[in-house]
This record gives sequence, structure tokens and C-alpha cells, in this order.
Amino acid sequence: MAIGPGFRQQQRQSQKLAMTQRLQQSIQMLQFNVEELRDFLTQKALENPLIDVDTNWNANHASLTAAQNMPSHDDFIERVSTTNQHSLFEYLLDQIHLTMRDTKLRKIVLTLIEYVDVNGYLKVDDDQVMAELSATPIELLDAVTLLQQLDPPGVGARNLQEALMLQTESDDHAPNLAYIILEENFDALVNRQWDALAKKYQVNLADISSVYDYVRTLSPTPGAAVGQETTGYIFPDLVVTQRAGQLALKTASMAQPVVKFQGNYYQQMSQHSDQEVTEYLKEKKSEYEWIASSLQQREATIFRVGTVIIERQADFFLEKTTTLKPLLLRDVAQQLQVHESTISRSINGKYIQTDFGMFELKRFFTKAVNKRPTDGKVVSADGVQHRIVALIKQENKEKPLSDQKIVQILKSENVELSRRTVAKYRENLNIPSSSKRKQYLRTE
Repeated sequence: MAIGPGFRQQQRQSQKLAMTQRLQQSIQMLQFNVEELRDFLTQKALENPLIDVDTNWNANHASLTAAQNMPSHDDFIERVSTTNQHSLFEYLLDQIHLTMRDTKLRKIVLTLIEYVDVNGYLKVDDDQVMAELSATPIELLDAVTLLQQLDPPGVGARNLQEALMLQTESDDHAPNLAYIILEENFDALVNRQWDALAKKYQVNLADISSVYDYVRTLSPTPGAAVGQETTGYIFPDLVVTQRAGQLALKTASMAQPVVKFQGNYYQQMSQHSDQEVTEYLKEKKSEYEWIASSLQQREATIFRVGTVIIERQADFFLEKTTTLKPLLLRDVAQQLQVHESTISRSINGKYIQTDFGMFELKRFFTKAVNKRPTDGKVVSADGVQHRIVALIKQENKEKPLSDQKIVQILKSENVELSRRTVAKYRENLNIPSSSKRKQYLRTE
């Protein structure tokens, strides 16, 4: 092939990291907090019949908020937790008033929602409602149909089968056979009689498997998600304890999800001579092995990072001080010989439980502000913030300290900071400006 003037062929050799889907998901698993990890593994279990997930959840090992367990920096910062709880009954009532005209059918629907339990199921005696409202069987049927068209999908069902059918009917992306199998052969699907179903509907086992996997994604309690107050549980990844001045670190196993291999199901399906089934099982078993390995790697990485943290911040965990020593991501990355991004993923949304509270791992990372010329000690940003809190606590409330005045006091203590930096620290601590902190004390 002729090459024009000014051009020449060159051969270069380079190395590139191919980010396979599994490698990307391994990175995601490290970044997930415990709750996100549970959701991820639960979804994997829905897609893979060889995976069973034991969430091992125990509310006694969780904290409602990190702030509840953290030592308070000051007395004037108010933290208010608000919830906007909307019951299932109120949610349905709003929809009825917004979508239905004032007719006899609407009155029947309004009566019916009084018999919908917290899980969304309609628990009512038809004869009782018809007698109460002088309604005919057709009117009652129409009212139930209107109720079942409300949100969330599945509400108004009389049993589990109907709840799943209603959710499938409202889902445009449901497998084609899902609704009819639920309607005609619910028990056979639940009992995994896939061979019989495949023959009846003249499809492959993989098609029946996809229907089964889809049905497992549906909610058996369609109304439970409405009207439930968000609790905001925080699950610890690590637990540190102290005894006789010594610190011990361990994984918080009570909160960690566990994946189990469905050996009996694997053996049962292995009896099939169908090559398609064999390949399917091979793929799903490989996925299970990868997930189990990634979980072990995730736990080991977080534990190694936690070990370095308690070594560097030992005085904090031994309750000898409330201030932290300077610690950067690159310090831990260099010690563990990994990339800084790995440390960042390992600490984001991960918590450590102590005898005196629950703390996010990234809280223990703070940069150095400056070196004191008098004693050579390094001052961390966390230490400076503690000092700012102490100064404001001791200030004259009628003449509160301005940011510039705090700068001058810190400078006299050999800490060089700009007024802008002090203002930033103060805002991070949720401390109002001096003008908003001013109090006019009553004099007798």
C-alpha cells in the first residue's frame, strides 16, 4: 500500500487495563456501603438461581444516625430530624379524590380502602360491603377493579398470586409469558416445575427461568413501601474495642450479607442433558464464584484500611484525645501499596463502631494545617476546628468573636490561617456568623 509523503508507518506497544463488566462490578462492590451491597446482592440472587443471600440484618447492630453517637461539638447547634410520613390509606385517598368523580362507585372504593392492610392487601367480606352500601356484585367488582388500578401496583389484591399478576400487568417490560403463567400455573412456577411449563407453553427452559427470575423481583407486599418512615440505618463495617489499653479490630459480621451456593438446585439441574441448560448452569456458577471472591476481597481491603486508621489515630480510639492526627489518602495508599482511589472507595460510606459511637471512616482523614515553630508538632484541620469550637463556646455572647478575631487568636497560638479558611471551618461546623450568634443578655 502506497503511503503519501510526510507519512510513515510506526508500530507501538502499549499496555491498557481492559475494564470488563465483572471488574467494574468488583470496584462497585468495594464502593457500596452495607445497605447498597445488600441491594446489589439481592438483585444478583434474583437473576441467578444458584445464589442465595443471607442479609443477616439485625437492627440492634445499627445506628439511626451517625450524629446520634458522635460527641457533640457545641451546645448551640440544633440538629432536627424530620419525617414526612404518608400512610397508605392517605395515599390511596388522595388518588381517589384526584381521579374519580363523585359517584356511587367512588363511595364503594372509599369504603374498600378502609379494609386495605398495611401490605396493600384487601381484607374484606364481599357480602358485608354489598350489604353496607346496597351495592350489587357487579358494582363491587367494578369498584375493586378501580382500586387495583391505583398506585402502588398490586394494591387491592386478595392474595399473593393476584398481587403478582397486578404488578406484572402494569409493567410494560414484563416477559410475555409472565402474566399467563401466574394466572394459569402459579403453583407450578413456585414449585419450579419448569420442564412441565416449558412443554406446555412450547418454550425453552431458559424462557421459564427468565419468568421465574422476573417474578422474584416483584414485591409480595406491594403496599409496604408506602407510609413507611425512612429510618436511615447505618450499618458498621468494622468494630474496634479496647481492653487494658490495647485496641482490637474485627469485621462487623452481624451486618454483612453472606452469599450461599444453592447446591441442591445445581445438582438437580445438572441431571439435564440439554446443552443449553449445561451452559446456563456453568455461567451462573461462575458468577457465584466471582461474587463470593469479590466479597472476600472487599472485606479484606476495608479491614486493612481500618487497621492503618486505628494505628494512626490510636489516641482517639483510646479516648485520650478528641482531635485527630493529620492523615491523607496517599499515606494509607502508600502503606498498603494500592491506588488512592481504592482507599477512597474503601472509606466512603463505611462506618466503624466504637465503645463511644459510630464514625464514618473518612472522618479520620484530615490534612495538616501547619507546623508549630515552637515544638514542631503538626496541627491537623480537625484539631483547628476543635479549637474554633472551644473559642466560640468561651466567647462573650454579647460580643461574639468575629472570624478575623479568631484568626488573630490562632496566630498567637502559632497557627496561621486566613479569615476565609476560618469562615469555611465555621460553616462546616454549622456555627452561625458572629452577628447571628450575638445575644442580648437581660440585666436586672
